[in-house]
Amino acid sequence: MIERYTTPEMRRLWSAQNKTERWLEVEIAVCEGLEHFGKIPAGTAEAIRKGARFDLKRIAELERETRHDVMAFVKNVAENLGPEGRFVHYGVTSYDIVDTALGMLLRDASTQIIERASSLNETIRRLAREHRHTVMIGRTHGIHAEPITFGFKLATWLDEMNRSLERLERARTAVAVGKISGAVGTHANISLEIERHVCHNLGLEPAPISTQVVTRDRHAELMTALAILAASLERFATEIRNMARTEIREVQERFAAGQKGSSAMPHKRNPWNCETVTGLARVVRGNLFPMLESMATWHERDLTNSSVERIALPDTTTLCDWMCWKFQDILEGLVVFPENMRRNLEQMGGLVFSEQIMLALIAAGLDREEAYTVAQRNAARAWDGADFRESVAADPIVLEKLSHEQVDHAFDMEYHLKSIDDIFERLGI
Repeated sequence: MIERYTTPEMRRLWSAQNKTERWLEVEIAVCEGLEHFGKIPAGTAEAIRKGARFDLKRIAELERETRHDVMAFVKNVAENLGPEGRFVHYGVTSYDIVDTALGMLLRDASTQIIERASSLNETIRRLAREHRHTVMIGRTHGIHAEPITFGFKLATWLDEMNRSLERLERARTAVAVGKISGAVGTHANISLEIERHVCHNLGLEPAPISTQVVTRDRHAELMTALAILAASLERFATEIRNMARTEIREVQERFAAGQKGSSAMPHKRNPWNCETVTGLARVVRGNLFPMLESMATWHERDLTNSSVERIALPDTTTLCDWMCWKFQDILEGLVVFPENMRRNLEQMGGLVFSEQIMLALIAAGLDREEAYTVAQRNAARAWDGADFRESVAADPIVLEKLSHEQVDHAFDMEYHLKSIDDIFERLGI
């Protein structure tokens, strides 16, 4: 992933140095397991741990010869050891090392994203509380519907993010596995006991069964959870973009001193951070499909997954971490215009209370179709520029069926918002 969309934490985690350190950690853990169960001489693992080191430039040089990255790594490690070096990579296959190290990397990457998403959640929670009673219009199909509050809108985001966190935690468990089971997974040269010992020492669970690789449904599960997270962030960012339209202007991204919105138009204040989140969500979703396709391999393993994962797993986890960080930054600097929210709500002269007029007429004895017709014909006048409340109050059927108090009650804003506190309590906000 390019530097522009990378946090320092993910840059370190997916660096070639850190990945290769994880490979070495697994190799040493295998040696310790072999020694623990008496398969190699006592003292071998300690000697390897003390002397083992690698050099990325040397590995690259050896890979040009071996055409195999793990064998180049093993050869480089052995170059720096004495006779004990012959027991490095003893009885294992390349993906015993690669997949087990990948389990560690994905566990750590998932933890980083979970922490980042949890921090974002706290910001959403704080803003929802702050704007619990900030009244605004709810919109469906982009058209005025009925009153809500800005805090209510934010609460829906919090609820959605809570589910993303649950999915991420399940996916972290799914990928935090290792396998030390040999060339086709039959444990011909490495026992189940050694595998269990190695994995537990590395903070992983051993895969109950594996081929030459850990089966890729686990990785697809993580990618799916990340794609859903990204799609949620896109939904939130798109909402901010819409609310920031000039003719709506209910919120605005923070605009710093000296910031430029356009090279040609000095007046511009664009929601460019939200647009970036929206665009990157498309990349994340795009990465999901190759990972789903990587679940299918020929027989016990082929290489079709390898090239995909070298890109998709680091890039997707890195992007999701950055997107959570960026969206939290957007929310922490968000400028909210409650007066514009109220103005937009009231601009159609109470049109948004049409359902309450219809229900009041039904309660007064009209059948539903007739009540709907009365409310709709007065709404039509409002669309043409009349004041809806005035039209309703002058309608002959309304005058016949409803008292002034009943009409006033139908236009009571608090009626629509009476359950907000209960909803917040249910969400634990």
